[in-house]
Amino acid sequence: MNDTFLKPEELVELTGASFKEKQKETLRKMRVPFYVNANGRAVVARAVIVNPQIVQPATVRAWSPRPVLV
Repeated sequence: MNDTFLKPEELVELTGASFKEKQKETLRKMRVPFYVNANGRAVVARAVIVNPQIVQPATVRAWSPRPVLV
């Protein structure tokens, strides 16, 4: 059994919606990161729910060119 991703019934419980478009809308509002599979369904990694700190993207500094010394 693969517990990497939430099961469909867990996704319904999390979002309160059974329709895939409503689930995606709710996940966006909740700021829960998810992928969309080939069937158009939201796929949420279990780690996002269990330990959200490890899934947060790292802070990235904006790129700026080095000054050219003449």
